Amino acid sequence: MSKYLDIPFPKVENPFDGHIHMHRWREEGTGRLFIHGLEEYRQVCGLKYIALASLPSGNPIPVPRDVSNNIMCAFYKLANENTFAYGGFIYPSYPANEDEMRDMSLTIQLDELKEIGFDGIKMLEGKPNLYAKVGKPLDSDFFDSALAKMEEDGTYVLMHAIDPASFWTDANEDNIKRGWYYGDESKYPSYKELYRQVDSLLEKHPKLNLCLAHFFFCSEDPERLENMFAKYPNLCIDITPGGEMYHGFDKRQEYYKDFFVKYADRIIFGTDMDFTPHLESGIWLCDRVYRYLATDETISSFDDRMLKGICLPSDTLQKIFSSNLTGKLGTSPKPINKDALRRYIAKYRHLITDKELDKYIDELSEEYLK
Repeated sequence: MSKYLDIPFPKVENPFDGHIHMHRWREEGTGRLFIHGLEEYRQVCGLKYIALASLPSGNPIPVPRDVSNNIMCAFYKLANENTFAYGGFIYPSYPANEDEMRDMSLTIQLDELKEIGFDGIKMLEGKPNLYAKVGKPLDSDFFDSALAKMEEDGTYVLMHAIDPASFWTDANEDNIKRGWYYGDESKYPSYKELYRQVDSLLEKHPKLNLCLAHFFFCSEDPERLENMFAKYPNLCIDITPGGEMYHGFDKRQEYYKDFFVKYADRIIFGTDMDFTPHLESGIWLCDRVYRYLATDETISSFDDRMLKGICLPSDTLQKIFSSNLTGKLGTSPKPINKDALRRYIAKYRHLITDKELDKYIDELSEEYLK
């Protein structure tokens, strides 16, 4: 038997990885550039589409995050026709200052990103380390105008809110190194408070076309999601790993098999694959999630434990791995408006921290924005 399932996915037409990142613009060691860096992954896995979720703000480890990530994702869309992308909001300084952002408010940025041709918005502001930097509750007035506008026009929003509960209690070396330990109550909101804020946000914007990433870290409490699905018609979740999510699924296997069938219209596939190309790990993630949902095999998990696949029906798999997201975004990525991208680069390039990348953007502009 091969190491991975034969590609393309046997039970899915036009599979779509809806949660991928562009962490670097070139690969360390080889110097390989990002501009086609994920195409091998897409082709090897038999994916019809991928969606890049830009990360222009947040924890600078291992590399700085700034406006260049939006620019890179836009150029990647220009160069690769089967790529969708979600733009992200930028902050010239932390904590966020409304006066300083007068000509780049979140509603202005939203309009700019949509004009460029982004297919949705990625919000990382609910991840506790970025939340602490921005300094604004998710249900605060600071976000309201942009969220209201996205609710009104149906913009797809992929939001990372909260993190695994263990990140508030486990001060291990890896969590601390990554900035993922949130035990300092003077700096970070509590686990329960972040859930409260998302509930409050949705009460104010009940028709928001919102996808909560990583199963909203609710695999141990899926009843929370069932209650939310009953209240909010456009709410969905993605099943992008963390591995802890799948261990939660495994504890209640029969319940989750029914859950995935019942809420098949609300669940979206993603991997968190990224460039600099972790090709093997990306293929492994893609294969792992598919095997768990589509087969009854016993497979290795994200640590030293094993998982028993739940073998969902083909129509459920089709929705999760493809049609749910194409139903929200369409089957053709929005075209990039080159004039709008030029204006965006001119306005914000002073916020790019990598000077070599700043020069490379001139080369990309010469090639792709003529």
